[in-house]
Amino acid sequence: MSDRPIALDEYPIHQAPLSMRQVATSDRNAYDRCIFHVLDHAGRALLIAGLGVYPNTGVIDAYATLRLGDRLHAVRASDALTDDRLALTVGPLTITVEEPLRRLRLTCDPDPSDPDGLSCDLTWTASFPATWEPHHTQHRGGRLILEGRRFVQAGTCTGTLRAAGERLTVTAGEWTGTRDRSWGVRPIPGEDGGRAAAEAPTEGFHWIWCPVRFDDRFVMVIVQEDADGHRTLNEARLVRDGAPDRQLGWPYADIGYRPGTRHPERAVLHLTDPARKPLELTAEILTSSPLALGAGYPPADDWQHGTWQGRGWTDRRVYDLSDPAAHPLAAYGVTDHAARFTLDGRTGYGIFEHGSFGRHDPSGFTGYDSVAPGRTHRPGEAAR
Repeated sequence: MSDRPIALDEYPIHQAPLSMRQVATSDRNAYDRCIFHVLDHAGRALLIAGLGVYPNTGVIDAYATLRLGDRLHAVRASDALTDDRLALTVGPLTITVEEPLRRLRLTCDPDPSDPDGLSCDLTWTASFPATWEPHHTQHRGGRLILEGRRFVQAGTCTGTLRAAGERLTVTAGEWTGTRDRSWGVRPIPGEDGGRAAAEAPTEGFHWIWCPVRFDDRFVMVIVQEDADGHRTLNEARLVRDGAPDRQLGWPYADIGYRPGTRHPERAVLHLTDPARKPLELTAEILTSSPLALGAGYPPADDWQHGTWQGRGWTDRRVYDLSDPAAHPLAAYGVTDHAARFTLDGRTGYGIFEHGSFGRHDPSGFTGYDSVAPGRTHRPGEAAR
């Protein structure tokens, strides 16, 4: 690799006395990536797409998955990271920033050998300003293993999706699009966790990430809790165009799980407006896509983000989701659920992202093999 300046060094955007080729940390887990969710309001389709760069491992990769019926269509690509950091393209997958924070284009080129496979050409347009998520940190033993800066935004999508010989027309009135951008340090596979990981394994992890678009407002809710229910990340925010963001209190969730699983079917997020009025953000799950299948999130066993696959690697596959037992690892990863939401008489659409693993005292889960009985658990209740 050349040690000469790169094109980005021409611009006054440096945050450290380094070339823009380099990041201000030697941590191998440095990353910079995005994720998009595009869902139709009838619950028929859910597209998840993203792209990431990993400067200290020299990798750029991207993915797109489309849940359509009981099939999950996936395209993944990985390659060597180059000095052209404005080229957000890997194999058939490209993200084009047409107007920062306002309009982006997502494309997935068709496979010449399989024209009926997954492809798309979508334009995402912001409906509301981008808003910051809380600064996210996580430690293992005495080491900081995750530190991320993130913003989230909701909008609409137009364009086309193709898969399994079907062509879906994506329209602004019948589809919603949300996106998240994050960068910092986040674990990628291939590193020995050492004594801290061996002697102090995680007892439990409980996560809710919930961006919701209404016609006149955007609501973002984040909850991360340890096994005992200690809250380590918290956000409930209302975003409107032309108005200051408002916090909506300390969210609590009542989740109705499918019996014998930790798969949510409905949820109520209890919020509070600035006048201390209680608000209920309800979620009705429409369709679901496990991030461990196709999208490269742990504990995926076929491909994970940031891992070197060689130059010019592209993989396409279709997962059958009709039998949950066929994909046992999916239950131990985060799942993104397209959902219809209601709040204060309004109906909106967005993502109920949820993962609950191991012990979680407020939900009554006692360990990794603990699942829900046939009813909703409220905080403080024990599973039976």
